Amino acid sequence: KGIKIAAHVCEIGGVHDEALLDGRGGLMGSLRQTGTDFPAVSQEAGELMKEKIASARAKGDSVGGQIECVISGMPAGVGDALFGGMESRISQAVFAVPAVKGIEFGRTEMFGSENNDSFCIREGRVETVTNNHGGILGGISSGMPLVFRVRIKPTPSIGREQESVDLERMEPALLAVRGRHDPCI
Repeated sequence: KGIKIAAHVCEIGGVHDEALLDGRGGLMGSLRQTGTDFPAVSQEAGELMKEKIASARAKGDSVGGQIECVISGMPAGVGDALFGGMESRISQAVFAVPAVKGIEFGRTEMFGSENNDSFCIREGRVETVTNNHGGILGGISSGMPLVFRVRIKPTPSIGREQESVDLERMEPALLAVRGRHDPCI
């Protein structure tokens, strides 16, 4: 049906990847392919992210990050203005993953006057000039690429000693988790 879904690691430990969408300021351009076996667009960013993960592992620690997902070719009109809205449906599925701590649709860091997307006609289609709304308006797909980012927490089971509680003695205790643990989910 012409719908394409792609995702990449867009940030780990402060290292940011390039945008997944190219062309027209990240609008209906084609989805970029990741450059390596690591799910990042930029090979350089991917290598730096892997270094961050390796550094956390060496310290017995962990690091969190962010994943960006883009759905292009999504038809306009899917969803609902209330409980069946696209944000609600996607969030329910994404939050089924226990490590997920946040989700963001479109862009949220600007004034409304900057964030509002103007409508235009492009190649016989009604589109928006920008896609700050991330492809969803009022819970309903707009026909623009649907874009959301998911925050993943650092793995809590780390090899470094942490303050805890001894439940048998009901007193403070130090805990260091042993065994194999992922330094980045």
